[in-house]
Amino acid sequence: MSLLPSSITHLFLDAGNTVVFVNMEAVSRALARHGVRLSPEELWRGEHRARRAIDTPEVIRVTDDATRWKAYFDAILRECGVDRPEAAVPSLRELHDYHQRVNLWEVVPPDVPPALEALRRRYRLGIISNSNGTVREKLHRVGLGPFFDPIVDSFEEKIEKPDPRLFRIAMERAGAVPGRSAHVGDFYYVDATGAKAAGMEAVLLDPGGVHADKPVRRNAALAELLE
Repeated sequence: MSLLPSSITHLFLDAGNTVVFVNMEAVSRALARHGVRLSPEELWRGEHRARRAIDTPEVIRVTDDATRWKAYFDAILRECGVDRPEAAVPSLRELHDYHQRVNLWEVVPPDVPPALEALRRRYRLGIISNSNGTVREKLHRVGLGPFFDPIVDSFEEKIEKPDPRLFRIAMERAGAVPGRSAHVGDFYYVDATGAKAAGMEAVLLDPGGVHADKPVRRNAALAELLE
């Protein structure tokens, strides 16, 4: 568990798997329609391991969203022991279509709103997300939009993390300065390295405890920033 320096005034968060999470119920149902049977709990256990497998500079450099989508879910299926990932292709196509229209990262765990309420009393909160243009509407749809100003979506800015320019855009809109700003996200080579390059403090959300070798503050959940 890591706490932030007392000098921090602005806290920026990633959206996906930081404040809103993959709808694994929907993923499980879509897979089952095509003969791949995995529970949401099994999928999450696989996701935690898969996150490390794809958290590499090589995967991060891929600029095609569809390729990254496939790499993410292929890695989850591998970690869940699926021997024939091609059987899941129709399911992943359905899910990707839904994501492009609505955003599959749409589940808010019950501990997130109270954590954000407490964090908002201490910091000004913002969002910096590699997304597809749907993150602002999605956050308002699930009731989290009012917590954040600004909400910076890479699709709208035509810049993606880890490019430090996206972090600087968010700080400028919030009236923040690097030395008093921090960013929390779930990928080391996207979130932590980009935040550090922009001069910010960085925290890596690591619920599976798979990134102990990374030179960064790590927490299992947002609430740990308050303890």
